[in-house]
Amino acid sequence: MTTRVDWMRGCATALVTPFRKDGSVDDECFVRLVERQIKGGVKLLVPCGTTGESATMDEAERLAVIRLTAEVAKGKSAKVVAGTGSNNTAATIDFTRRAREVGADAALVVAPYYNKPTQDGMFAHFSEIAKSVKGFPLMLYNVPGRTSSNISADTTLRLANEHENIVATKEASGNFSQIMEIIAKRPRNFKVLSGDDAVTLPLISIGADGLVSVVSNELPKETSRMVEKALDGAHTAARKIHYKILALMEANFIESSPAPCKFVMSEMGLLEENLRLPIVRVSEPTRKKLREALRLSGNG
Repeated sequence: MTTRVDWMRGCATALVTPFRKDGSVDDECFVRLVERQIKGGVKLLVPCGTTGESATMDEAERLAVIRLTAEVAKGKSAKVVAGTGSNNTAATIDFTRRAREVGADAALVVAPYYNKPTQDGMFAHFSEIAKSVKGFPLMLYNVPGRTSSNISADTTLRLANEHENIVATKEASGNFSQIMEIIAKRPRNFKVLSGDDAVTLPLISIGADGLVSVVSNELPKETSRMVEKALDGAHTAARKIHYKILALMEANFIESSPAPCKFVMSEMGLLEENLRLPIVRVSEPTRKKLREALRLSGNG
């Protein structure tokens, strides 16, 4: 039976990682951003995911960011779900153990990228990780647009049924039929979170449990309120917020994320617009669209 993790619900933020001009992690800025998330009502903090540019961070940097997130969150209302996945099973196991040691409450484990494993390979990969960190909650992360491989509904359900510490999935496949099958057939206590801001409300309406968000980096208060209203069944109130921030949700992906989000956050005075190659700053036409989307959200 899936381990019951009641706090694995609501609005999670896939945290950006602020960098200084020299490319180093800006710890002071990161602390301010995490504190802003907690103050804004975000329940789950997700450092070192795709939005955090973890692909261009070395292991020591990633571990330091996870540790810092846990230190800021300690004793507060938010939990830490650290991004620990890779396309190397042994390396993922090792790093997931390290993340747990530095204070993470759970791990977000992305599907193996580039390797393109079969579904049996997917199952074996996640099974080895689950068995190696027993008692530590794991959230699968299915994002075919980034990994070029999909965790099928059958594989997700098989993993959920066979490993009690695989407690959730972040579904960013965009495949509603697949997501509905998971929601309909999941074991008790298994959570399904949207991995796409713009489709969160329809997914919650069919049984999803929350969102792992990009837009909440910019608008934590609005996004967390939207998710909570939707989960509480206050659909009119949730829709009102959704449509107010929808343009920004969509604009965040005009160019490769997190570049648009970091531009908006720089416009808001939250960080410097520094990225690590191969991600570069957004183009001028995109900047204009992002400024307009920010204005429409009531924050421009």
